[in-house]
Amino acid sequence: MTSTIKLLSILTLVTILYSCNKSKEETIPLPNWLSAQDYYLEQINTSIAYLDSLKAEGINGEKSKHYFTLARAFFKKAEPYASYLNPEVGHRANGPALSVYKEDNGKTLNPVGFQKIEESVYDKETTTDEFNQELYVTTGMLHILKKGIAKRELNAHRFFIATHQQLFRIVSLGISGFDTPVSHLGINESKISLESLNTVYKYTIQPIIKVKDTALDSEFQNNIAKAVAYIETNSDFNTFDRFTFTRDFMNPITRNWVQIRKTSNIWEPITTTPFNFDALTFFEDDTFNLNYFTPTTNRSPTEKQIALGQKLFLDPKLSANGNMACITCHIPSKGYADGMPLNLDNQGKPLQRNTPTLQNSAFQKSFFWDGRANSLLDQISMVFTNNKEFNTNVHEFSDAILKDSTYVKLFKDAYGSIPENNITVIKAISSYISTLNGSNSKFDQNIRGDKNTYTEAEKLGYNLFTGKALCATCHFIPLTNGTVPPFFTETEREVIGVPETNKNKKLDDDLGFYWRFKEDIHLGMFKTPTIRNIELTAPYMHNGVYNTLEEVMDFYNNGGGGGLGFNLSHQTLPFDNLNLSEKEVKSIIAFMKTLTDNPVINTYK
Repeated sequence: MTSTIKLLSILTLVTILYSCNKSKEETIPLPNWLSAQDYYLEQINTSIAYLDSLKAEGINGEKSKHYFTLARAFFKKAEPYASYLNPEVGHRANGPALSVYKEDNGKTLNPVGFQKIEESVYDKETTTDEFNQELYVTTGMLHILKKGIAKRELNAHRFFIATHQQLFRIVSLGISGFDTPVSHLGINESKISLESLNTVYKYTIQPIIKVKDTALDSEFQNNIAKAVAYIETNSDFNTFDRFTFTRDFMNPITRNWVQIRKTSNIWEPITTTPFNFDALTFFEDDTFNLNYFTPTTNRSPTEKQIALGQKLFLDPKLSANGNMACITCHIPSKGYADGMPLNLDNQGKPLQRNTPTLQNSAFQKSFFWDGRANSLLDQISMVFTNNKEFNTNVHEFSDAILKDSTYVKLFKDAYGSIPENNITVIKAISSYISTLNGSNSKFDQNIRGDKNTYTEAEKLGYNLFTGKALCATCHFIPLTNGTVPPFFTETEREVIGVPETNKNKKLDDDLGFYWRFKEDIHLGMFKTPTIRNIELTAPYMHNGVYNTLEEVMDFYNNGGGGGLGFNLSHQTLPFDNLNLSEKEVKSIIAFMKTLTDNPVINTYK
């Protein structure tokens, strides 16, 4: 009888404990997605209303800048969800004030959007009719974004991706001047974006986190407040300390955000976006999802496929005459460039352009200087078929390499059999090249806060690069290439007016991307490359015209080709002199040299 009573007591206790735990689980609230969605809708409505006020005020009105500033501020609050839902329209509404060529119909669209309105309001070089048309088109785009917000329900999946994108915008676009190149409102707008994130967080995820981890909620709130306060102490574009802001204020926020997502346990990250959502900052080795940038036919290669690709990369027998390998032009100790002004063909004669680095090349959506290849696979295939390079057929397999008997086992281990054509060879080489990535330079280690070895000159250089010098409006942080964040669907091409020689007397006659559509807007247009490992990859520019970084900086400091006096009606670089002092130029160069990250530099001779 006693044992029965004890058993019943134990069962009762277990039941009580289970009920308590179950009750505790049931008290975890659900996110109020509808309130957050209504918030985004309200913000874009208000932005539209201020654009209407701007139209009524006119381009020369006393309050024109005031209404423009408010229209932008409310757009930034709606931007995360609006642009997530419609990336093309969102980017056009807040993208560069440049003409856009539509490849599908051959039409060139006039510049529109907030950045074009900004030019009109601040520079006063636009007619009233042109200004009204800019407002009409931009307001129309905001109405399109508004419809998306109203119709498509906010949920955890959309919210976490949209927020990740917006945090990236702050670090890469907002504080660099990309968003507001004339008014320089981007610093203060970064504060607005953070405050807006906090508002939406309180509607959605905060109730969950306050139940599960009150300390994490408090820390996140505190870090948002610190970042906002830091901006409020100095939002001047030229003197704002972006390095300190990113390292000491934005990084803690992104670290918190990763932990908030995990703690909330309401969404598992997907693998079809550019990001690794578990990366604690935007400066980690694993910040980006390499598979997103890789053609679907060659994703997630095995270690054996990569090892085979590395061996093939070194093998001159891939070329018809047996004297050219990938490593011939892409030398590891030279940052996978070749150190010559112009690349050499398979006869040792100069080709048309400089050899670009292969490091971090996987994170591009355009290859070759003129952008004629859309993927790394296409780029390598074109090298194979070019009669001045490998001069071989992609659809046939050259068994010359099988004279090295180790290839038989390597191919069978990696792909199951000896290939019938060079497509498998190209895939293997592409897989290897895709591993040549680096995000662990002196810069990365210091911006993450892992080390504190940055000099004052290097820090000033970064702040100038991402500020006054405007470098980061084309060489986007952190990759420093032209692949445009936060969607990473295109790699920008620019017209900067590179000269024929370093005497800067005559414009180079290379037409660049013009080959594709024969449109004047593309004359002299070239892909924006990464500047990581730039210390190793001299000489510079598509024609190797400059031997030193000092020459490169002098070119940009003078306003590019337009500043040198060349006739460039479609130059995408500002014509204005940057007015950088000698100290500032040296500091930018010092910063660029901290981007050196070449772990295989001594692997090959």
